[in-house]
Amino acid sequence: MTALILLYFSDPHTHHFTLCPLENMGLEWCPGCGLGRAIALFMHGEIEASFRMHWLGIPAFFSIIHRIYTLSKLTYNHWTIAYYHEQP
Repeated sequence: MTALILLYFSDPHTHHFTLCPLENMGLEWCPGCGLGRAIALFMHGEIEASFRMHWLGIPAFFSIIHRIYTLSKLTYNHWTIAYYHEQP
């Protein structure tokens, strides 16, 4: 969730520091580079630019949202069950 918030508030039109080992070694192409910027562009409503940046950006965004929902639901259910089992 924090990563999505940070991506939303970042500027997707500028290229900044990267942790990508392939890009840091000087290679021109990496299959994952641009994915974060594609997600940020999608969250700003720039769907065409997002698709041009990386075609997996939009599916990755929905996959992340689904995973956050699933984990939140599991955590809530775990807390609810634990709370009711501790009651006398």
